[in-house]
Amino acid sequence: MVSRIVKVDPFDLVVFGGTGDLARRKLYPALLRRFLDGQLAERTRIIGVSRQPLDIDAYRARIAETLLPILHESGKAEVPDPFLRMLDYVALDATVDSGWDRLQRMLDGTSPAVRAFYLAMAPDTFGQIATRLGAQGLVTPTSRIIVEKPIGRDAASAKAINDAIGAVFAEHQIYRIDHYLGKETVQNLMALRFANALFEPLWNSSHVDHIEITVAESIGVEGRGAYYEHAGALRDMVQNHLLQLLCLVAMEPPAAFEADSVRDEKLKVLKSLATIDASNAAALTVRGQYCAGASMGEAVPGYAQEVGNKESTTETFVALKAEIASWRWAGTPFYLRTGKRLPRRISEIVIAFREIPHSIFAAEAGRIKRTRLVITLQPDEGIKLWLMLKEPGAGGMRLRHVPLDMSFAETFAIYTPDAYERLLMDVIRGNATLFMRRDEVEAAWHWIDPIHQAWSLSNDAPRPYIAGTWGPAASIALVERDGRSWNEET
Repeated sequence: MVSRIVKVDPFDLVVFGGTGDLARRKLYPALLRRFLDGQLAERTRIIGVSRQPLDIDAYRARIAETLLPILHESGKAEVPDPFLRMLDYVALDATVDSGWDRLQRMLDGTSPAVRAFYLAMAPDTFGQIATRLGAQGLVTPTSRIIVEKPIGRDAASAKAINDAIGAVFAEHQIYRIDHYLGKETVQNLMALRFANALFEPLWNSSHVDHIEITVAESIGVEGRGAYYEHAGALRDMVQNHLLQLLCLVAMEPPAAFEADSVRDEKLKVLKSLATIDASNAAALTVRGQYCAGASMGEAVPGYAQEVGNKESTTETFVALKAEIASWRWAGTPFYLRTGKRLPRRISEIVIAFREIPHSIFAAEAGRIKRTRLVITLQPDEGIKLWLMLKEPGAGGMRLRHVPLDMSFAETFAIYTPDAYERLLMDVIRGNATLFMRRDEVEAAWHWIDPIHQAWSLSNDAPRPYIAGTWGPAASIALVERDGRSWNEET
């Protein structure tokens, strides 16, 4: 099967934080892959901005070095010259008013269809940079600004950032990126629900017993300790990634697969989430922090040792039970969990259907397990429908729980673009469907803030768990006291 490539018009992409980790690991590799697939037009420009005093040759050499693994994948020995010629660089401290003249000259007199500013920097700089872009006259009617999560650290700071950006850019020009929404399987969740007659009639509390959403990481903080100490798993992962996945699972069918129609329905879900606060947080949430153990066969230190703060109360693991107060989902719990230093890296959504009301089979046939739809987002994107079937043979009726397995890599036999590849091209095309709207971000914070406040009031330390395990034992109890268990079938 051949993937259809649609070339985009020439554009200017200005990357603030152009020498940083996000730019080097995600943005430039994504742009190179789109170039190698023939999607970038010849007059496209990618302008890196950072404080480092580099000339253009040094900058291009640095970026070329980071792109070597992708070149090896594609059988090339070096970065193609046409791509390197797209790269330019400006040494600029974007948090001060001076020094913008070179960027102004670089952009002055050019009129590409799109001028996009990617803020690959700390969230507390977003408002400052947007304000300076406006003051320097760099914002055109076709300009766009892309901001990474997390937007703020609570509802008040998110509102302040949104106000500052919104004073310069109209809402339709603002692209709040959550790379999870660019994953192929996430989009296929909508196709699965709304392009097939099989599942949507069953997609409600009458047929679904519970839903699990897991985003597990096997790594630790990996040099992000300073940021993570002020964020923690609740702000870093639950407020954006997990809640966005919950919205896509739980939302009503939108009128059309169009930006505001989709985002309207997601917003309704966020506003329907039952409040978790000091009155019920102890029963509905678990937070943990990893201690020394083994990860991927190697001994690793605990979180407190990694960040150099023995008194740290930052959570590296969160599990919680959420409920949606709506006709579709009343009575169906949503179990969410995320953590670092877990046994393996996996992100998945599990739709666990209700058990059959009565079994006609003898006990010797085996225990009948729930029908489960498992949507794996990473590392191996795919969809499995777990069903009870008879084992082949003449030995009588023996039942087994087996999957109908659809792996994207095997089924479509094509390279699946990275989330950033898709999302960057969506920005250039002006398609905001997979990006968060302001009211979504703020509604998510309004649900998260009472949880964090409840934890602060309780003064309870995060529960310890050994690195390489599935979190504190209390996270297992959170599910098992409801007579359920976390999915263990892969």
